[in-house]
Amino acid sequence: MIAAPKYPCMVDSHAHLDFSDYDKDREEVLRRAEEHGVQLIINVGFDLASSKKAVQLAGQYPLIYAAVGIHPHDAARAPADYLHELEELARHPKVIALGEMGLDFYRDRSPRPVQRIVFRRQLQLARKLNLPVIIHSRNAHDEVLKILEDDGLPAAGGVIHCFSGDLELAKKFLKLGLYLSIAGPVTYPKNSQLGEVAAALPLEKLLIETDAPFLPPGPLRGKRNEPAFVTFVAEKVAALRGISPESLGNECLQNARRLFSIE
Repeated sequence: MIAAPKYPCMVDSHAHLDFSDYDKDREEVLRRAEEHGVQLIINVGFDLASSKKAVQLAGQYPLIYAAVGIHPHDAARAPADYLHELEELARHPKVIALGEMGLDFYRDRSPRPVQRIVFRRQLQLARKLNLPVIIHSRNAHDEVLKILEDDGLPAAGGVIHCFSGDLELAKKFLKLGLYLSIAGPVTYPKNSQLGEVAAALPLEKLLIETDAPFLPPGPLRGKRNEPAFVTFVAEKVAALRGISPESLGNECLQNARRLFSIE
């Protein structure tokens, strides 16, 4: 395996370390993350079971914080009391966001009307609790934007995770006050559109992530992703912006602490 670069101040603002992919070596994965400078990991739930596991991990490891939510893929399987369950989970002191929530019209694993309902209800809960939201948007950008414009974000704001649109779309999300998070695809040679976005985003609205175990960076395509590899993302984005990876990583770490209200 190619060795990931190491830097002093990094954040992985979106990972799924509760997945079974890490059951055999989760401790080693977290040790490598710390060795590579990762000081904060946001572990993001996609259904009630994974959200509960995210909270458990956050309680177990100091560098992990949790988000709880229902992914659009799982919207049709959400139990009737999912909002009550999410609200109860959100009482945990290390739950810092709701998500991931949103729309996915690429795979359509839940009917689109159900995706819309579950997304809007979670937004409503986030406004009630004033927690930031972590939003999934795939092949549904215009509709996600319209729902956010019509329904409104919580005062705490939110982030479009693993942003995949163009610069014009990025500007529309930024206008709502959202952060945008850049993941491994920015390192893929043919993804010049995402590179343009990563270079142009206001630094104070930029986050980086792995979406581990998915979307490994270019040098590790086909491998399991993990938080330590966020340094590849930091290097690429920093190069696009003409700054050092250390500076980029520190800014993104501070952005994540600010968005998620982490001391």
